Formats: sequence, structure tokens, C-alpha cells
Amino acid sequence: MRSEPRDVALRLLRIFGVYAALVTAWGVSGRTGLWSRATLPGPEDVFHALRANVQNGAIIDALGVSLLRMTVGFAISFVAGTALGLLTTTSRVLEENLGGLILGLQSLPSITWLPLAVVWFGASESAIVFVVLMGSTFSIAYSAQAGVRGLPPLLSRVAGTLGATRWQSFRYVIVPAMMPSMVRGIKQGWSFAWRALMAGELLVTAGGLGRLLDTGRRANDLSMVSAMMLVIIVVGVAVDRLLFGRAEAWVRERWGFAPG
Repeated sequence: MRSEPRDVALRLLRIFGVYAALVTAWGVSGRTGLWSRATLPGPEDVFHALRANVQNGAIIDALGVSLLRMTVGFAISFVAGTALGLLTTTSRVLEENLGGLILGLQSLPSITWLPLAVVWFGASESAIVFVVLMGSTFSIAYSAQAGVRGLPPLLSRVAGTLGATRWQSFRYVIVPAMMPSMVRGIKQGWSFAWRALMAGELLVTAGGLGRLLDTGRRANDLSMVSAMMLVIIVVGVAVDRLLFGRAEAWVRERWGFAPG
């Protein structure tokens, strides 16, 4: 049996090999004239643009602004979405009337909230935070609702038979049942909110990765545009692997559920 460090090293080597092959194919196709580098810059051009914007601090500053906006909006949406999802499970009337609305709003593209946000708040920080909030709240609410609905009624009855208080039933029965669905909903909500944030920054506010992307567009600098797209992708993958990947592992270890 191979050791765990060796397995990890081989997996990382395979991942590196795949991306190295993709970058090589990208560079070779540009040099052979398969497409014009004015239309799609080569990897070295994107690297130079990336390095220049890191050295002058533009990417670091923009990343800090975007992550701050994301943190504020997503924290509010987590509290609001969880509360809304739990509220609809306390009453059949609320669930029947609000359940479908939550599902419909959850499927609504996040960026469609932007015109309303601009009318209400102007082209401001509040408008962007609102878009992030609306982009993730209903996904989280739907997941909380689905997690509670998926709880076997027998477990609740057993908890009551054993004399559990309402708080104990919530803490030891409902919360574990919600966790797999909640992890998925939070992960999906974050991805919706991240896309909405980039679109909002691209259109209405100063600062942030979206605005830096628009700066490259207005300058017709496709190398900078591609570099900013790469940064946005890397941030998305990093959050998914480092935060949500660990959350899923914790749920499996703590309660024995598999979120996937």
C-alpha cells in the first residue's frame, strides 16, 4: 500500500502535468498563428501583465476591496438565509406560501438585482453589498429548508420521547440533519455571490477586481483582462478548496454525513 504522502505527491504531479500541458498548448497555438495574439494574448503576455499589476499593488488592493465586500455581504446573507429557511419550516402555511417563492428567487440570476440596487442605493458600496446579499441568501435559505425537511420524523419523536428540550432537539437533531444540505447551499451561494460581485464591480463601483477588469477592457489591454480573469478564477478555486472543502470534510468527520 502506498503511503499517504506519496499519494498526495502523485496527485499534485498529475494536476501540475494537466495544467502545464494546457499552458503549453495555449502558447504553441499562439506562436503557430492558429489565432492572433491581438485577439487572445499568449501565456507570457498574461504573465507579464499579472506580474506588473502585482508589483504596482493594483491586484493586491483590488483583491482586498473585493474580499471585504464579499465578506460583509455574505455574512449578512448567511444569517438571513439560515433564519428564513428555518422560519419556513416552523409552519406548514409559511412553507406552502414561501417555499415556492424561495425556490424561484434562488433560481433568479444574481446580476438581475443590480438595476434595482442602483435605483435604491445609487452606484455605491451599499448597492454592491445588496447584490451579494441577494445573490446568496435564497440559496442558503433553500438549503436550510431542505435540510430540515429531510429530517426523518422518527428522530424528532425519539428526541421528544427521551425528554429533549426544544433547544436540545435543535442542537443535537436538527443541526446535524441540516449540515450536509447547508454546506452545499453555502458553497453554491458563495459562487453566485462571487459572480454577482464581479459583475457589480465591473459596472457601478470603484475598486475591486471587477473594476480592474474593466480598466483593462477600456484600455483594450487583453493581457490585463486575461490576467484579471485568471486571478478571479484562482480566488474562486482557492475558497472552494480551502474553505468549503474543509467544511465538507468536517461535516463527514463530525456527523458522519457525506455532503456530495
